[in-house]
Amino acid sequence: MTSSSEILDTHLVAGSGQPRRILELIRPSAEAANFEIVRVRYGLHDGHTLQIMAERPDGQMNVSGCEELSGLLSAILDVEDPISGEYNLEVSSPGIDRPLTRPKDFERWSGFEAKLELHDAIDGRKRFRGNLHGFENGEVLIEHQVEGMSETQVIGLDFRSIAEAKLTMSDDLITESLKRRDRDNPVPSDGE
Repeated sequence: MTSSSEILDTHLVAGSGQPRRILELIRPSAEAANFEIVRVRYGLHDGHTLQIMAERPDGQMNVSGCEELSGLLSAILDVEDPISGEYNLEVSSPGIDRPLTRPKDFERWSGFEAKLELHDAIDGRKRFRGNLHGFENGEVLIEHQVEGMSETQVIGLDFRSIAEAKLTMSDDLITESLKRRDRDNPVPSDGE
């Protein structure tokens, strides 16, 4: 049985039904190989694509990591056969304008602009866009212009109420993503 904290941590990673079953099937092996599943979606593109976004715990993912994880997941999916018929497996990194699916994503990208969409409207509004201020007490903190206030306010949106969230592409986001990549993967000098 899945605990409520696991649901809190994974409802944006994989929705209910088939994506959730696939996540539960692949997550233990992916984590054992030092990968974290960011998102699982099925039925994209041609209706027969299984998309799995993943990264290393430090937030990085390169082509060789995608190849390694693809090989591992292909073996699991071939044996367990959770999807009837033929399908395409697509393993990728989350990219720069990545989806935000776990509480730690909102923490890691605090200070950057994001777009959030809720399942149900709050005061007639389902979409929010603003700078992230992290995650606290089960809520995503985001700047928002509150009616009647002259300056933007930091509001909390219940994580479970979020249907989709992603970073907004900007020059600052690209610069920071490149810095993080270079910091975590330094290029050796010629003398080494």
